[in-house]
Amino acid sequence: MSTSGDIIKNSMDNCAACGKAGHGLKKCVACKMVKYCDITCQKNHRPSHKKECRKRAAELHDEALFKQPTMEDCAICFLPISCGVIDAHYQSCCGKTVCHGCIYTVGKEMEKENRIRSSGNKALLNLCCPFCRTQKWTKDEEGLRRIKKRMESNDADAFILMGWAYHNGSYGLTQDRKKGFEHWLKGSELGSPEGHNNVAMAYFEGRGVQQDEKRAIHYMELAAMGGEAVSRHNLGTFEQRECKNMKRALRHWMIAAGAGFDDSLETIKQLFTMGHVSKADYETTLRAHSDAVDEMKSEQRNEAAASADNSVTPPVRYG
Repeated sequence: MSTSGDIIKNSMDNCAACGKAGHGLKKCVACKMVKYCDITCQKNHRPSHKKECRKRAAELHDEALFKQPTMEDCAICFLPISCGVIDAHYQSCCGKTVCHGCIYTVGKEMEKENRIRSSGNKALLNLCCPFCRTQKWTKDEEGLRRIKKRMESNDADAFILMGWAYHNGSYGLTQDRKKGFEHWLKGSELGSPEGHNNVAMAYFEGRGVQQDEKRAIHYMELAAMGGEAVSRHNLGTFEQRECKNMKRALRHWMIAAGAGFDDSLETIKQLFTMGHVSKADYETTLRAHSDAVDEMKSEQRNEAAASADNSVTPPVRYG
């Protein structure tokens, strides 16, 4: 007697349109449930398959969208860096991303060494990358050369940095938001969550490209799936305000809070006090946020944050 598993297996072994079996059948890229011999069979089957296909494709999309993403780690201390939560900086010399705690610590070590050198009339150390110790560039031309070299290796973050350079008119470049958008788009294509987010905001606001809300949401979702907490929070706000879908909004905010994003936690807290969020969901969010924050804590990061709060000279942002 055939089981339901046998039926599904058999349907995947045969073309859904003509019933032909064999190797080389191609899956429906949207729902992944059926296979076809070629585009002709797919078109012939489309009328009867369309509704089921769209439903399953939407389910697969939400499975990927509402999954808690893995956070990037600092290249030095290996502690998590949550996009939009922990301050971190890309190093264009070596392509590493380093958290503000490690940058601050290396800066303190160099200051201490230079005080010793100064008292002994020795040459002072120049500012350098906290990871590879390459000296900080002092001229815009050298900064651009390093970024371009990283771009030749298809380094997504280098394209993002160059996009900001064009967007802001920094590194001696003439401001050109269209070129800035093009570089962000390339970074997005290479998988950068920040690139996805920058492209999304450009489409929302019409910066360097024509406004397009549908595309903006698409890239915002890509950014959220890549761990960009700001994009995740903004998706929740969009679902609440524009789609009037509190259930989906809450799921986005809970994931962002679970990555340590304070704004999402505060939003859920306010909604809980208004009776729009259950006690169970609020408690779950509090625990997830606390766990994420604890996981990202370190003595160096606390010192760096205190230094910034007390207006002490901050560590140099190298890039």
